[in-house]
Amino acid sequence: MVDNKVKVGITQGDINGISYEVIIKTLKDARLQDFCVPVVYGSPKVLAYHRKAINIDNFSLTTVNEAHEAKRGSIINCHDDNIRVELRKATAYCGEAAYQALEIAVKDLIEHQIDVLVTAPINKHTIQQKGFSFPGHTEYLQSRLEEKDSLMLMVGPDIRVGVATGHIPLAHVHEVLTKDLIVRKLRIMNDSLREDFNIQKPRIAVLGMNPHAGDHGLLGSEEIEIIQPAIEEAAKEGIIVLGPYAADGLFGSGLSAKFDGILAMYHDQGLAPFKALSFNQGVNFTAGLPVIRTSPAHGTAYEIAGLGKASPESFREALYLACDIFRTRKQNREIKKNAMPVSSEKREE
Repeated sequence: MVDNKVKVGITQGDINGISYEVIIKTLKDARLQDFCVPVVYGSPKVLAYHRKAINIDNFSLTTVNEAHEAKRGSIINCHDDNIRVELRKATAYCGEAAYQALEIAVKDLIEHQIDVLVTAPINKHTIQQKGFSFPGHTEYLQSRLEEKDSLMLMVGPDIRVGVATGHIPLAHVHEVLTKDLIVRKLRIMNDSLREDFNIQKPRIAVLGMNPHAGDHGLLGSEEIEIIQPAIEEAAKEGIIVLGPYAADGLFGSGLSAKFDGILAMYHDQGLAPFKALSFNQGVNFTAGLPVIRTSPAHGTAYEIAGLGKASPESFREALYLACDIFRTRKQNREIKKNAMPVSSEKREE
């Protein structure tokens, strides 16, 4: 780190969408330099293109070759000068550019050249190529780090929603959902709430899979056969977990506010209410990994790219959260280190 500032790697995402706009609008706030050193993985040429498109003159980043060279807001050129922007278009080229920047940034993250990673939105279709055959950042990072599991955790000002089955077709959820899977995700959520958010005794709600949480088996048996047994097993491990709850009732009644985390069974069950409640400030955090990665809760938004209309709020919150979690993890490591008992040999000395 530079003077105890968090070095934040930022991937450019889709160059034809709003990624550069939200990056520029966030980083032009000079106060960020007080606590972090942003390093954008992208292209100075593309940065200049978007800065001109949205009529922002008083903004620049220092071009560096390596992340360790960055002492203030900087950009690493991941492409040659032939890179081209086609605003509001989904092209194979913009997918290739997004992957190139992501690959370099993740390498630096693994090698500790940056402290945390904030990923700007990608087009999950155009980025598909050799090296990236994943449904999203979450699965890609888990693979690169050779980790067995992770959890997509959506974080808002007053709500945290995890997803048990993630980016898979709804038709396959019942094939993937198992007691073991739910217990694993609950462990990750519980550990993350404790270690990353400093909640010592987190309360977790688990949603049912079927309407009305199965209505005692009338509308489905997953709650009785899979979800409830998973809740009971997690409770035996000391996790404070309740449910299964009907999703509409939990969110509609405001009961969701009484929990530190909510585990949904599938993507839209959790993300639809989350984005309805926290879209502008929502952050996607990949929990359960040894590295820290966040992203804004929105996508490429091609329809408004280059028009100056994109809100940077979600991206800004993603940057803040990454830095907060980095400091929290560091603090918890130091507390554990200082709490370690001194050996008898040390005491005799």
